[in-house]
Amino acid sequence: MKFAFVLDPLDSLKPYKDSSVAMMREAARRGHDVFAIEPDGLSWQAAGVEGVAHQLVLHEADDVWYGILTVERVQLTGFDAIVVRKDPPFDAEYLYATQLLNLVADAGVPVWNAPQMLRDWNEKIAITRFSRWCVPTLISRDPEQLRAFAAEQQDVIVKPLDGMGGAGIFRVREDGLNLNSILEILGAQGMRTLMMQKYIPAVTQGDKRVLLIAGQTVPWALARIPAAGETRANLAAGGTGVAMPLTEREQQIASDLAPVLWSKGILLAGLDIIGGYLTEINITSPTGMVEIGRQTGFSPAAMLVDALEQTCVSGAG
Repeated sequence: MKFAFVLDPLDSLKPYKDSSVAMMREAARRGHDVFAIEPDGLSWQAAGVEGVAHQLVLHEADDVWYGILTVERVQLTGFDAIVVRKDPPFDAEYLYATQLLNLVADAGVPVWNAPQMLRDWNEKIAITRFSRWCVPTLISRDPEQLRAFAAEQQDVIVKPLDGMGGAGIFRVREDGLNLNSILEILGAQGMRTLMMQKYIPAVTQGDKRVLLIAGQTVPWALARIPAAGETRANLAAGGTGVAMPLTEREQQIASDLAPVLWSKGILLAGLDIIGGYLTEINITSPTGMVEIGRQTGFSPAAMLVDALEQTCVSGAG
């Protein structure tokens, strides 16, 4: 089969931990043809959507992990499946890319995750659909409303709706120190919508990443444990990743969400769960596969490629 991955520039990927690399390596091991396409290589003419496709050969060594066999502009309808792995921010160009990829999906090629869902399900706002699993949360750009919520909850996390990797996340405690400055800068004087959530002390034991693949739950979570003196547990912010079996509540949350997300065309999702509470639903480029595979022997990347193969055979998309 021919699989295309729409992602950031290859040289920006970190093969020792990048889930996109793990997926591509697994597909190549099985004899599939693997192609990389950057969003700026997408275009449309009367014949349909095209992309500048780099056909790759994948190596196991991390120092030189890929080679390029061919580079050519091709019709995207020639692929058996397309996997979208472009990192945020979700800006106008990201939006346009999903609109072009929608045309490919409409032509019958499975595109994962579904481009419409990448547009419709902001990774922070998506949790509002499952509020029964969430801590007290406010989404607003009204400074007065945000200040009142912080005063009520006493200890809160403030974050932008378009961030990733822990960027722009602040903790505000009972004294409200720096809250006004945070709202002025992060909230752009009331012009930018923010999310505020009650702080969950259990984050010191790990911000759990639970992966859902094709409606099934990966049996191991990756607990991102904050570095000393750090509120953020994200690996990009210095957190340490430790694979752990799912707790009963984490399994309940995953079992509740998995069929809903899969029914909407979300092949791969990463749930963020802290202390048994759902805090985010990551669908743009969820990671954690490499750490789980390395520490447990269970390969989420293999589970993902299994699902890709099955959906291509069944015609799902």
